[in-house]
Amino acid sequence: MVQFADFDTRGYPMVDVRTGYGQWADTYERTVEDIMDLALLEELTEPSWSTVRRTADLGCGTGRTAAWLRRNGVGSVIDGVDLTPEMLAAARSRGAHDHLYEADVTATGLAGGAYDLVIASLIDEHLADLRPLYAEAWRLAEPGALFVLVAFHPHFIMVSGMPTHFTASSGEPVAIDTNVHLLSDHVMAAVGAGWTLAEMRENVIDDRWLTVKPKWSRFRGHPFTAALVWRKPA
Repeated sequence: MVQFADFDTRGYPMVDVRTGYGQWADTYERTVEDIMDLALLEELTEPSWSTVRRTADLGCGTGRTAAWLRRNGVGSVIDGVDLTPEMLAAARSRGAHDHLYEADVTATGLAGGAYDLVIASLIDEHLADLRPLYAEAWRLAEPGALFVLVAFHPHFIMVSGMPTHFTASSGEPVAIDTNVHLLSDHVMAAVGAGWTLAEMRENVIDDRWLTVKPKWSRFRGHPFTAALVWRKPA
């Protein structure tokens, strides 16, 4: 098993997910760039967003993903789940979800077989084991449904030595529990749960990126995130 500690070049103090995102919630929207995750959703050919009937948004955070879904044709029910009350409060203010629940993404308490789309963005690195996430997504999905996962690319974590982190109110950087999951880990967890791969895209740092993160020129050509679209057989 690959350990983040073997690649860590920052040495930031590290906190658990609920503590970290609770502290980050007030500034999260000002520090997370759309090119990290939403740009990948723009590239996907599946699903047909306007035909989605019911969505489970896992690790919904401040509601960025749900707001993107609304802008791109999802007019039906979106249920959001997150572990952190402060992030849920931000999502509630945003108003893109129909229902919001405080729960772990691997044990949501949502109805099984009720969703034709399950989506999760930038949460996988906080999980020690991917298998419970893929199993819960499978449980939530109806036959023929899709599971869209935007993942923090393991290559970037390893080459940069950078954890998920934010600047605390003290001005000091703080890291949130970060794990390295190889793409093969995703494949084996998904196949083990019963999913089949429908589409995959990787987000490479290019000129678009460097207009947002000009100091990252040394990472040009390296993948930062990946989008995987999984289908539950009908």
